[in-house]
Amino acid sequence: MKRAILVSAGLFLLAAFPMVKAAESSYPNRPIRLVIPFVAGGPSDFLSRLIGGKLGEALGQQVVPDNRGSAGGIVGFDMGAKATPDGYTLLMAAYSGYTINPHVYKNMPYNPLTDLQPITQLTVGGNIIVINTTVKANNLREFIALAKANPGKMNFASTGAGPLLATERFKKAAGIDLVNIPYKGTGQSVIAILSNEVQMFVMNPLIAVPNIKGGKVRALAVTSLKRNPVLPDLPTVSESGLPGFENVTWHSFAFPARIPRPILKRMHGEVVKVLNTPQVRDTILAQGLEPVGNTPEELSARIKKEYAEMAALVKEIGYQPQ
Repeated sequence: MKRAILVSAGLFLLAAFPMVKAAESSYPNRPIRLVIPFVAGGPSDFLSRLIGGKLGEALGQQVVPDNRGSAGGIVGFDMGAKATPDGYTLLMAAYSGYTINPHVYKNMPYNPLTDLQPITQLTVGGNIIVINTTVKANNLREFIALAKANPGKMNFASTGAGPLLATERFKKAAGIDLVNIPYKGTGQSVIAILSNEVQMFVMNPLIAVPNIKGGKVRALAVTSLKRNPVLPDLPTVSESGLPGFENVTWHSFAFPARIPRPILKRMHGEVVKVLNTPQVRDTILAQGLEPVGNTPEELSARIKKEYAEMAALVKEIGYQPQ
């Protein structure tokens, strides 16, 4: 009886194997959901729609954006991690969901190192420290001096753990005391800095550049070690009195873990092609970011490295998980 059951099971698997292979070879044959773990209007949303639209054309199937902004991106990341690994749920994975959230939130519902399969890094760029135009500082050195003379009297905006830790790291390096005002999304933070509800914001370059060029905020410094090519006259934080200071932001695409290798390979190839198209590449560069398009293995190595670095940073600044 047991032998008959084993034989039947074996025949079932043999019969199912060609069906799985056929599904992989015909991939994709229906629309793909692109989970965006943040609200509309922010950097993740912009990149998702820019790249997702072109990706849909390349794959011959619509890539449908699905904004799930809540809990600092945790809800969307969890959805992406726990989706069926068939290639029809794609996750817009910002660096914070991989390397920061696990260290600043308690009871994480997903493990970023085991529950997700990185596909490729899309962009990288230094954040930009901006202030309201009424603040009496023309450069970063002057702002630091002003903050030291007025401890606890100026506010900064944060939209989740990533911008918060970037600012806390800057505060510690500069030796200043600023008050955190948290917001649900980048759009709210932009309104806050424009209205002088907050005086400083460590802003993603994709959002910062148009506001800087429009004269709506004053840029003080870029947080990467090299200057932003769109704003070549803007010095780095390292050049402005805090040698070696660096903080960068990046975005990527990911699948749930256990995704079939042929589907991962197909998606990786198509995304890299899209990133290298002149329209997408030029649009990304114009926003102060750099397109990347690395391998899944290279991205995995970066995630593991920064995961460890952020764990050390959280401990160093004494941040208590929420």
